[in-house]
Amino acid sequence: MNRIVVCGCSGAGKTTFALQLGQRLGLPVVHLDVLFWRPGWTQPDRTGFRQRVSEAIDGERWICDGNYSVWIGDLTLPRADRIIMLERSRWLCLARVIRRSLFQDGRADLAEGCQEHFDWQLIRYIWNYPKLGGPRMEAACMVYGDDVPLLRLRGGRAIAAYLSSVDASADRI
Repeated sequence: MNRIVVCGCSGAGKTTFALQLGQRLGLPVVHLDVLFWRPGWTQPDRTGFRQRVSEAIDGERWICDGNYSVWIGDLTLPRADRIIMLERSRWLCLARVIRRSLFQDGRADLAEGCQEHFDWQLIRYIWNYPKLGGPRMEAACMVYGDDVPLLRLRGGRAIAAYLSSVDASADRI
């Protein structure tokens, strides 16, 4: 596996998982939030974002950390060898996002000029993810990555077990 898309709700642990998986497999991690957000949490133009993503996944080895399936699913999903979906409870995701907005512990996936802050829109997104964001991601996987193996990891034990089973020298992940 050389091209992996890691997706799930904000606060699910995608970035931490992608970094750990990337370290085990020797794969670079592409943080989609860094490519998407412009300074001051300003949304980019679609063309510019798509171009940045296209350049970032131009190589043959990467882990893509993030969603944005509506904007770039047609770029990332068909090129992936594997899609890994982290399915965590909305309460855990909310708690993590609130915690990081309060303590600002320096994340690898923050775009330049974007400081962590409390954001009601993000809170609503997380709360509604099971009904809105999740189904959109599922639909994108079916449309653009129908032949790509999808692995669902539900809960911390499943995530830890998967990471501990990954062997960089094997094709088995």
